[in-house]
Amino acid sequence: MAMAHSNDLSAVIEADREHLWHHLIHHKPFETIDPRIIVEGRGMRVWDANGKEHLDGVSGGVWTVNVGYGRERIANAVRDQLIQLPYFANSAGSIPGARFADMLIDKMPGMSRVYFTNSGSEANEKAFKMVRQIAHKKYGGKKHKILYRERDYHGSTITTMSAGGQEERNAQYGPYTPGFIPVPHCMEYRAQVETENYGEWAANQIEEVILREGADTVGALCLEPVTAGGGVIVPPEGYWERVQEICKKYDVLLHIDEVVCGVGRTGIWFGYQHYGIKPDFVTMAKGVASGYAAIACMVTTDEIFEMFKGNPDDPMDYFRDISTFGGCTAGPAAAIENMAIIEEEGLLENTTKMGARLVRNLQALSEKHRVIGDVRGKGLFCGAELVADRQTKEPADEKKVMAVVGDCMAQGVIIGATNRSIPGFNNTLCFSPALISSADDIDEITSAVDKALTKVFS
Repeated sequence: MAMAHSNDLSAVIEADREHLWHHLIHHKPFETIDPRIIVEGRGMRVWDANGKEHLDGVSGGVWTVNVGYGRERIANAVRDQLIQLPYFANSAGSIPGARFADMLIDKMPGMSRVYFTNSGSEANEKAFKMVRQIAHKKYGGKKHKILYRERDYHGSTITTMSAGGQEERNAQYGPYTPGFIPVPHCMEYRAQVETENYGEWAANQIEEVILREGADTVGALCLEPVTAGGGVIVPPEGYWERVQEICKKYDVLLHIDEVVCGVGRTGIWFGYQHYGIKPDFVTMAKGVASGYAAIACMVTTDEIFEMFKGNPDDPMDYFRDISTFGGCTAGPAAAIENMAIIEEEGLLENTTKMGARLVRNLQALSEKHRVIGDVRGKGLFCGAELVADRQTKEPADEKKVMAVVGDCMAQGVIIGATNRSIPGFNNTLCFSPALISSADDIDEITSAVDKALTKVFS
């Protein structure tokens, strides 16, 4: 494949250096080195401005390009839709919006309504606003508190950071929106107590918080089905069943944040469906259209929707909210094709199969490298926690963790790691390759990790 080289892109590189503000990285180094520019993607691979090829083990850097790069079918659907109608405010409907909502609800038994929005952060904000409005409509404003879990992440706006369990991400951005209350994490590898039924114990800590705050003040609980950026934490056995019981007992709405896990990442359509949960809100974004167009959704039940039908004669008695780009038609047009590709190509099944291979490969590496303290994951969403000592579980030095990521990059394999999230515990390597991954792709990723661990920790 012919690729553009750096001498062809020198003006682009300088424009980037002079004017672009990148996400989540320091910019001081760009005074002496070029910023990385990704030029092209095909299948599982991307090429940078220097023409170097990389196997992408994190689906676009942030768990997004689930069906891989270069899908002309999606691009063509977006092009055709933009010519027909690019946008109209979502106070009116659109053909792709209605079609995708119907497809989506078909995959989510018990859910019935889709609210299109601009991003995962904003989708979560919509659910938070609904909880607050329900508190006013039904409980005189009292049942307004929203619980969130340590290590979970729900977005980058001030209010979603108020519900964020990652201290380093939140640092320097307070004060935060009041009424958001943390509950303990459920990470069995770093369990707060030694007990046979840790999953049930961790869930019971949520009940303790509800009782402490007052059940008549707690409106909702917001959780990731599998904690993502906080360390790829799969909830232990018994956890979700007890969480559901607690929510029902205290009339607490359950909000599942599927921004990372949604639309196939864990081997089924949504992560919560592994556990038989019946949520009140489900939010999603990244994999909904695999990054081919911007789209996010807040999905809820008939019961919630009915609360907001209200009285048409009362100008305040409905959900008074809008997301400008929730009216873009490119997003649902892309999402329709994205979902069809996952079904037609059997990518859920492939995700389960390749995810099992990824876990096996990482477990094999843990037998070779004592720096790997724990391997965990669900589908093609896996983590390997690095430790300085297996007995004490002392976290590995974060600089060395990032050196492993850097060495893999030098080998032409992109992986991720928890980074500037949990103080002292940014020590988990993260893997989320596209759902199209082959056995060779998985083996290439773990081979690069093997070499990097040998180099960095020998």
